[in-house]
Amino acid sequence: MNRRPTIIDVARKAGVSKSTVSLVLRNSPAVREDTRGEVREAMAEIGYVYNRAAANMRMSNAGLIGLVINDLRNPFFAEFATSLQMALAEKGYSTVIANTDENAVLQDQVVNSIIEHGVSAFIISPAYGDTGATFDAIARAGIPAMQMLRQVDDRLGLFPFTAPDYVSGSEEATRHLIDMKARRVAFVGGLDGRAVTEERKAGYLSVLKEVGMEPLAITGKASRAFGREAAKRLIKEHPDVDAAICFNDLVALGMLSGCYETRRKVGQDFLIVGFDDIEDVAQTFPALSSVRCDIASIGAQAANTVVNWLENGQVPPPTSRTTVSLSIRQSSQSDAQEH
Repeated sequence: MNRRPTIIDVARKAGVSKSTVSLVLRNSPAVREDTRGEVREAMAEIGYVYNRAAANMRMSNAGLIGLVINDLRNPFFAEFATSLQMALAEKGYSTVIANTDENAVLQDQVVNSIIEHGVSAFIISPAYGDTGATFDAIARAGIPAMQMLRQVDDRLGLFPFTAPDYVSGSEEATRHLIDMKARRVAFVGGLDGRAVTEERKAGYLSVLKEVGMEPLAITGKASRAFGREAAKRLIKEHPDVDAAICFNDLVALGMLSGCYETRRKVGQDFLIVGFDDIEDVAQTFPALSSVRCDIASIGAQAANTVVNWLENGQVPPPTSRTTVSLSIRQSSQSDAQEH
């Protein structure tokens, strides 16, 4: 080699990304020891000379966390991203935030771009689809990464997963509706086969099995438009259904509109419970009951976890669940004698 070796040459020799070499030069704890050894061996073999001035420039990215969110249009994920960003800022960390718009290909592109900026860690609420390349790239770079709210990669020892206790939330919501003397409860929204849909539905199915009530699941997009049409569909096809647990608050808000259009009085003729308890649902009329996931606390906890991982080497457990509760409001507080 006639020219002076560069970081790119080291990366090629070691079979890692340029950002991983940068992390090794900064003595970042984000790089595994075996990877660190391979990089330093590559430096020695090709005669790479440490450039302290360049390394000091790269230090401007120290404390940068990559926050990748599947859908920032959804208020639940927007509230989560905001609370997490603020919690990290209080600890002296900056965030680079990317919205993948539920697109696994775009997710792969933005993650690789963020890796090139030398981030210290990732917190990802992943898109569904073929995400193997995304997480393989993070693994090769040796960057700590947490899966939040959704799990798409099974390597939980490498990519720990944290989410609310969705199952207990739907159990509590279902028991509440039964206590309100609902004759038949439907589960509305969420795409079939996705883990988060199945979890949120599991508690509902478990309680109905206990009480001997026949389940009815109407699955589909987690949107207001779907909820609105589902409310109309229920009154036409399943007039015996007088209560619903919705996959999320957007579906529940859509059902409020659909019930209004079909002249069903929510809280009297029909009971609704949403899921997530985003800020807006307490301001609707009638106010919407919802499973509260405490988004702000989840963000603060995620910030503590990733900072402890980076600064103290405290690796998170493979899986952790945060507690949920039920916020009961007008949409599900029926007078028992009316049923």
